[in-house]
Amino acid sequence: MNEIIKKNGVSFGVMTGILSALITASIYAIDLNLFVKWWLGIVIIVVYLIIGIVLLTKTKKELKGMFTFKEAFTTYFISAVIGIAISVGFNILLFNVIDPSAKDSINEIVIKYTAETMQKFGAPSAAVNEAIKKMQENNPYSTIELLKGSAFSIAGSALFGLLLALIFKSKPSQE
Repeated sequence: MNEIIKKNGVSFGVMTGILSALITASIYAIDLNLFVKWWLGIVIIVVYLIIGIVLLTKTKKELKGMFTFKEAFTTYFISAVIGIAISVGFNILLFNVIDPSAKDSINEIVIKYTAETMQKFGAPSAAVNEAIKKMQENNPYSTIELLKGSAFSIAGSALFGLLLALIFKSKPSQE
């Protein structure tokens, strides 16, 4: 594997993981209700999109413009997996070791938000009650659920990485 790809993937992955941990810690410290704010989720996605674009732009430049689809995808995927691993590790530590009661508080906030949203959209009471019941049985911040979520995050990142690789790969030269 090319050293530039490895170096950039690892360094941006560590940076993304630390940023994710800082965002989670900030939300935790400021107000747990921020975990259900849709606008904050969009801002975070945009930040990660910008980081991915900077990563691939920098790597392509360091490779002097010669960037295959595989190299672009590999660079992004390494970064994503490392970032997700650091983020999930931090979340496991925060919600299962440092402050296990926070996961219960967040779950209550999510249940309340979901019920209110379903009611706003005219969902029948039976459907709202069923959704609440299922959510109360689930613990999304348990170690097992966080690890399951990381698998879905990696899969989503892979799809996103495929798209970015298509955009950033070198165009074939015309002869």
